[in-house]
Amino acid sequence: DFSKQIDLRNSTVILQYGAGAQKKIADFSEMALANVRTKDLGEIGELLSGVVYELKKFEEEEEKGFLGIFKKSSNKIEAMKSKYDKAEVNINKISGVLEAHQIQLLKDAAMLDKMYDLNKNYYKELSMYILAGKKKLEKVRREELPVLMEKARLSNLPEDAQAVNDFVSLCDRFEKKIHDLELTRMVSIQMAPQIRLVQSNDTIMSEKIQSTLVNTIPLWKSQMVLALGVNHSAQAAQAQREVTDMTNELLKKNAAILKMATVETAKEAERSIVDIQTLKQTNESLISTLDEVVRIQAEGRQKRQEAETELRRMEGELRERLLQMQR
Repeated sequence: DFSKQIDLRNSTVILQYGAGAQKKIADFSEMALANVRTKDLGEIGELLSGVVYELKKFEEEEEKGFLGIFKKSSNKIEAMKSKYDKAEVNINKISGVLEAHQIQLLKDAAMLDKMYDLNKNYYKELSMYILAGKKKLEKVRREELPVLMEKARLSNLPEDAQAVNDFVSLCDRFEKKIHDLELTRMVSIQMAPQIRLVQSNDTIMSEKIQSTLVNTIPLWKSQMVLALGVNHSAQAAQAQREVTDMTNELLKKNAAILKMATVETAKEAERSIVDIQTLKQTNESLISTLDEVVRIQAEGRQKRQEAETELRRMEGELRERLLQMQR
């Protein structure tokens, strides 16, 4: 139904055909790019590293004098509590910032879902313009163009021949316009995986924050509570050996847990390299597409020049034949 409304004899129609949909895609691309630029996942990575740093610093400080706690000296226990309180304050501050980032990441993920659906609608709209345009172009070339050519052949009038030439030119312009729409549609197609890529990065980082907030930090706090309890019981001389063994076991577990958390955080932080490589490949693909467009446009110009030469030759032949008829 839409193709029937297209008037190829109107130059303005050809010029504006699909322009609205193309502008939507352009504006949408800018919005998506702005969303990627505002991502500050590096800051989140630094905050996660800050949590690990605070835990490791506390552990390193205690390794130097932790065994001295068992010498029934209350000032050692107080010193440990003071260090714990200081580390807890720093970690709580970092946790608050991480929670805010996590909320924003979840909002961004939901917003990217809407962007994905919006991009899909733009793709469908462009596809409709392309299909309708091709259908119309095929119809006029099959039905209207032969009628004009036959009329010019029978009348031998220059104006009829010019009408054929003008109509062919309009068809060629409309065909090029459809090709431009197909290029724009390819931008929309590539936008879909790009949106999902950014959304995946947001989800992964949100999961990292969640793991830190619900696993690493509470585990550290619970281990410190146990450690303090063990140190209080260590003041009893009769339980000296049991307290020492239990504390050593807690230290080993705590060290293993901290190591695991540090290694996993480092591994996850390095995964951003893969995302950058993917973006690099996508960029190379886009450059290749643009090179192909330039090549096609050059070929189109050459063909039009050849067509112009041929038309001049045909016009000369027609003029010569008309002159011969006058003789």
